Amino acid sequence: MKSIRITEKNIPLAFAIITLLAYGLLLPSAGFYWDDWPFAWTAKFLGPGEFIPGFAPFRPFLGPIFLATTSLIPPVPLCWQIFALAIRFIIGLSAWWMFKQIWPDRPRAALIASLFILVFPGYSQHWVALTHINQELIPFIFYLLSFGFTFKALRAERPLPYTIIAVLLQICGIFPTEYFFTTEALRFLFLFFHFQENFWTRLTKTFKVWWPYLLIWVINAAWLFYYYKFGAYNSYGIAIDDTKTASTLSLLSIPDALFKVGYYAWVQILVLAGQTITAPSTLGTLALIVFAFILLAYYLLKFDSQAVLAKVVQKDTFAIQIIMIGLLGILLGRIPSWAAGLPLNLQSTNDRFMVSMMIGGSLFVLGLIELIKHERAKIYVTAFLIALGVGQQFYNANIFRRDWRAQQDIYWQMAWRIPDMLPGTLLLTHELPLEYETDFSATAVLNWIYAPDFTPPDLPFALMYTRTRLGGPKLPDLKPGTATIFPYRTVTFRGDTSASITIYAPTSGCLRVLDPVYANDLMYERYTRFLKDSIPLSDPSRIITTGKDMPVMPEGLFGKEPPHTWCYYYEKAELARQAGDWELVARLGDEAIAQGYTPSDPYEWIPFIEAYALKDDLNKAEKYTRQAFNADGKPGTGLCQLWERVQAKGLVGSGAEFTAAKMLSELGCIP
Repeated sequence: MKSIRITEKNIPLAFAIITLLAYGLLLPSAGFYWDDWPFAWTAKFLGPGEFIPGFAPFRPFLGPIFLATTSLIPPVPLCWQIFALAIRFIIGLSAWWMFKQIWPDRPRAALIASLFILVFPGYSQHWVALTHINQELIPFIFYLLSFGFTFKALRAERPLPYTIIAVLLQICGIFPTEYFFTTEALRFLFLFFHFQENFWTRLTKTFKVWWPYLLIWVINAAWLFYYYKFGAYNSYGIAIDDTKTASTLSLLSIPDALFKVGYYAWVQILVLAGQTITAPSTLGTLALIVFAFILLAYYLLKFDSQAVLAKVVQKDTFAIQIIMIGLLGILLGRIPSWAAGLPLNLQSTNDRFMVSMMIGGSLFVLGLIELIKHERAKIYVTAFLIALGVGQQFYNANIFRRDWRAQQDIYWQMAWRIPDMLPGTLLLTHELPLEYETDFSATAVLNWIYAPDFTPPDLPFALMYTRTRLGGPKLPDLKPGTATIFPYRTVTFRGDTSASITIYAPTSGCLRVLDPVYANDLMYERYTRFLKDSIPLSDPSRIITTGKDMPVMPEGLFGKEPPHTWCYYYEKAELARQAGDWELVARLGDEAIAQGYTPSDPYEWIPFIEAYALKDDLNKAEKYTRQAFNADGKPGTGLCQLWERVQAKGLVGSGAEFTAAKMLSELGCIP
């Protein structure tokens, strides 16, 4: 039987399989995160053309990229996740083509380096698709292709057309974002090591090829200097002038970047998996790593590179050269985020800065592998590292899947509790229990849900985190009547604190609308001041309780309406209580309990207890009062206030009057 051979013709299929394993298995369960929401909202309600003025004060050359992609792709999470998968596949192929042009006699090294870039485990932001495809990954593709065309021009009989293409691609890669400001130096290094003469001849030939790209880099540097100098460019608050910060970063950034990008990022999945080794998602991740390792080892062992290695007498220095380029690539790639005073943290939004270190990190690891003399051992190590990258990205996908589900849960609860709101309403909370969103993200969601017919320029709704906004220009203080202004790219929310509603979403429990009567600051006295201090401002009357049962929730964004479990009944009961329909509150409680639903947070018993007491169902009122009081995190103050309200109804001689007195005594409410 003829031996199986895998050739370069099979590489696109291999890239497609690895892309699907790393990024595609949980694709339908991913959504919008971070700035995806405001970008999607802008595309939907203001139109793709709005990205041009929207990015003018920040990254003006990003606007055309957003305009092009949002004109083609609808603001639906699934569409953007599919597009992200395609972009990842294109990145892998672009890197492979680039390395083939740089190392035409080393096809196996080109393949491995591009696979490392494809699954690079230090970059976890793939699923923030709408934002990072446009902001980083498309410019990254331009830069990869630009490098490739530079080396294609070196071997062409007519190099000028390829050089022009390379320069144009460089412009498209470097001007939209400062992420790749220092990436240009890698082209110089690749060229320098490409030439084989003595040092000065190499240097001369390198500059002879590199000068057009250097000119573009200088023009870009002048452009960035202009924006930084005159304050128009406001992507980050530059901390380089802060002597203490700059000194600390100078001392720590070099070893920190080398450790994280050159080593820890590649093995971090083993550490993360060890923390939750018995979790189903962890076991699935480990199984995927094993499967990917077997697949990759077989593929690489069977790969027929048909290499035509250069016949040189001297010792091959390829591995050392690649290690040197990799180390310099890591450090150069760190400079833009270092200059902005930003930390390099793995498994956080800050690991997006690793996109500029992907090439360096991948080449550094490749160089270390090239030092291994035993060919089969080299293949097994390579397959293992790529498999770890596949597992890391699957692990990341699970994190984003859980966050998307948490988002959908919160917004469905909000829709059940708040059918509609008066325009100009500001929602306040200290923060939402979401990992990959901010109040800036949630403001887009609010307006998507409650202002489906929005027309600019005044944004009707906003959500602000008091923990981060209080004391700043958007939320100066929590005094009644304080003006609040929330600029939102090209539109603005204008309101005041007296037209606000305070909400609270616990990590375990249901979304709550807080207010000075039924859920006041005394009841939440043990909570953070950023939440507690906003409660006296809360005005639930801004919630429109009549006219419609709930807002329209687009299925493409929020999925189908979830099953009606405890939180559905709680939210509807709170809405009924606000409308004064205690009979409906009691009926909803009976329905929930009859189906076996109970709260995970004892605070959520309160509206039902009060309804039972007022409807003279005192046995239930007493039962659930004791149950709530004896639970962990007991809402003692809230229960006391509840029975005081019942007692204040003045039901003289009734069972409710007697029960209220008994409960107040039993709960220790009466000194």
